Amino acid sequence: MLSATRYPRPMRRILLVVTAIVTIAVGLGVHAAGWGAAGDVLYAVLMYLLAAIVLRRGAWILALAWCVGVEFFQLTGWPAAWGSPWTLVFGSGFAWGDLACYAVGVVLAAGIDRVLVERRVREDARESGAI
Repeated sequence: MLSATRYPRPMRRILLVVTAIVTIAVGLGVHAAGWGAAGDVLYAVLMYLLAAIVLRRGAWILALAWCVGVEFFQLTGWPAAWGSPWTLVFGSGFAWGDLACYAVGVVLAAGIDRVLVERRVREDARESGAI
């Protein structure tokens, strides 16, 4: 099996940061349009991207744990009371459906990241003559 540790981390981090910035922009547009579920999926994608910037492995676990924690934090009522812009980060009300959206977003982002990393590792191995 190919190792993701051979992937050049600085370039990957730059791509993750750029993708996170684009995700924020798209997410704000989706939020303004009122497309709730798409916004929840994009929020989870963003959390995965931020976790992947700092973690070599297990970013999906941190991202999903954060999303689930934030959703249950909404039960306290504090995020709604804090108002904007905090509601963009912490939401405003608990919904079971949001948990499914978060799972979809994290799985989607982690899957795409995994495919891209493995493809890059294979290309590097071919160029170096290892394959």
